[in-house]
Amino acid sequence: MADSRKQNYLTGAAILAATVAITKVIGAIYKIPLYNLLGDEGTAHFQVTYSIYNLLLTISTAGVPVALSRLISSARAVGRYNQEKRIYSVGMLTFGAVGLIGMLIMFIFAQPLADFMNDHQVAGAVRCLAPAVFFACIVSVYRGYSQGHSDMTPTAISQIMEVLCKLVFGLAIAWYLSRLGKSSADVAAGAIVGVTIGLGLSVPIMAGCRRRIIRRENDGPALDTPHSRSETFQRIIRVSIPITLGSSILNIITLIDTRLVLGRLQTGAGFSYDEATVLYGVYSKGLTLFNVPSSFITPIAVSVVPVIAAAIASRHRGQTKGTIESSMKLTNLIAMPAAVGLCVLADPIFQVLYPNSNENGPFLLSMLGIASFFVCTYIVTNGILQASGHEKLALVALPVGGIIKIVVNWVLVGTPSVNIAGAPIGTLACYIAITAMNIIFISVKLPEKPNLLRITVRPAICSAIMGVLAVAVYGLADRFLLDIIGGRIGVTVCLVLAIGLAVLVYFVLIIALRAVTREDVLLLPKGEKIANMLKIR
Repeated sequence: MADSRKQNYLTGAAILAATVAITKVIGAIYKIPLYNLLGDEGTAHFQVTYSIYNLLLTISTAGVPVALSRLISSARAVGRYNQEKRIYSVGMLTFGAVGLIGMLIMFIFAQPLADFMNDHQVAGAVRCLAPAVFFACIVSVYRGYSQGHSDMTPTAISQIMEVLCKLVFGLAIAWYLSRLGKSSADVAAGAIVGVTIGLGLSVPIMAGCRRRIIRRENDGPALDTPHSRSETFQRIIRVSIPITLGSSILNIITLIDTRLVLGRLQTGAGFSYDEATVLYGVYSKGLTLFNVPSSFITPIAVSVVPVIAAAIASRHRGQTKGTIESSMKLTNLIAMPAAVGLCVLADPIFQVLYPNSNENGPFLLSMLGIASFFVCTYIVTNGILQASGHEKLALVALPVGGIIKIVVNWVLVGTPSVNIAGAPIGTLACYIAITAMNIIFISVKLPEKPNLLRITVRPAICSAIMGVLAVAVYGLADRFLLDIIGGRIGVTVCLVLAIGLAVLVYFVLIIALRAVTREDVLLLPKGEKIANMLKIR
């Protein structure tokens, strides 16, 4: 039974990991042309609107799937099918109301929210995105229901539906408005309509998935007496609120940071409103690439939580230490080369993906590239703390990092000679602090302390060699090919050659130097197949 549960869990993690890869590819296809269409100023309007939406969305939905899936799973385990139905109905009513309130807040107070964020032009985009909060709450209830039945497929389907609609509808509407000569703020609003459409279409799809689950499960007779609606509501709230608070911290910090950066560029560094939005827009382009590596670390964090928790419960200290070290080493093996690549190839990456952007773009991306490594490490160390029963300590580091980010940005962004360059420096300082605190907590609180030197040195050596090679290959290709091919296509060819050879050498190095072992790879979804394919013993 335990093996079956573990297999179901890892299968679910594999589905979500594959979904992350698919949505990231589609998201890149959406955002890269969109940001080029919007320009730096329009990109800033888009990002500011999303900051407002993400905070309200997190408050409304962050704890919903986890709370409902946990309660529904527990009810099903003891055959309390009437209680399961009560949890679903109360959850739908509760979070439907929460979503309606969130939607009204965004719609009615769109202009005050825009003014608060120091970007008065985004009120229209905020109104376009308002219904998405309501739809997201409904979709989250359905996700919680399906996850409570150990079925991750509906969640994956809805996520892919959302990003496809952003690509098809959002990009098409933005292109049409751009052809009509509308302002960058109006074009950004049109692009955002795709989000609302995607979530709206996800609702009937998720409802159909629930009906399929009901038919498939074919439960026996429901003979139990469910808890009252009031007690069920209280149980849902007790589980969801701590999760929501934890998830909201970073979104609150991001919202404050967005407002702060735009404000300090104007009041401190002396830029006009238009100049400030251009600078924030190019920074937002860098953030899109900065978030990619961490999305591939989340499945690792998800997968190791039950393994570590089971090892601690069974008092298998050796297994606990081994799992912690393997998860952190895997993170290093993925995050380090990604960070190095973004840092050393920032200039050609920006030339290829975002031509005609503000000249600050490459420096911003190089700093964000370094910061991406610490974000990845934060994610996996957070999972380790949660698995070991120290989830409260995981929440301590977040506000500390947020305060550091706000202070650094206030000082540096407001300095005319530094201006927007201070924003990624603040992000880097924030995640260094959070990661350092998490590692200290792990070292102090867990008897199974990881050997940080052993899990860091080899990945670091492989990544450093890869980075030097990438720069050398790009430099040679630039010298001999760029004059022949020329332009953006020439830069693309040089960049692809540099990345391709660097990745190939990196894979050879990590296997030759035994930077990765079979035990490390087995933590990944489908890890055994990956290890066999790569002949890792």
